[in-house]
Amino acid sequence: MKSFLKVIQLHKNESLLIKKAIKNNREAQHVLFEIHAPKMLSVCRYYIKDLQQAEEAMLNGFFKVLSNLKSFKGKGSFEGWIRRIMIREALSFLRQKKQVVFSVEDFDPKNDYANNISANIEVAEIQQLIDALPEGYRAVFIMYAIEGYKHYEIAEMLNITEGTSKSQLFKARKWLQEKIKELNKTTSYGTN
Repeated sequence: MKSFLKVIQLHKNESLLIKKAIKNNREAQHVLFEIHAPKMLSVCRYYIKDLQQAEEAMLNGFFKVLSNLKSFKGKGSFEGWIRRIMIREALSFLRQKKQVVFSVEDFDPKNDYANNISANIEVAEIQQLIDALPEGYRAVFIMYAIEGYKHYEIAEMLNITEGTSKSQLFKARKWLQEKIKELNKTTSYGTN
């Protein structure tokens, strides 16, 4: 018995799918969703702890993607365009739930807050640590360290000052470093 796989040549067919989706072709819209939903759920999940809420934000984001397909001009990657919409949707979701709070404490930008801790921890533990960050810290940390945004871009997207963005990143890194140290202490306890 032969099994057949439906193979989609992503780059050639994606522009055709987009054109069809713009014309409200439901099958093309569904295929675009199926292609991009797993990655976009993980993008939303970066920002939103609860998986169901992250799924809700992703679905709202895809509604915006499909509603605004005509505005995609083909400059840059389609996935990157969708990703920006998902980030904004996740942040908007957090704002609506009033879950993003930015602390306004001073920090010394001259301090070195680079990653200077060596740790032997699992990816799942890292995700749990990131999830445990206060919302404001987490949003800035993810946007800077994972998404690669600059502080002025983060400030614009979150409607905060550039200094607040830098402060939140500093605090997030410091908090994560402390938690990683604690993890290292507890895991090395049994090995000595």
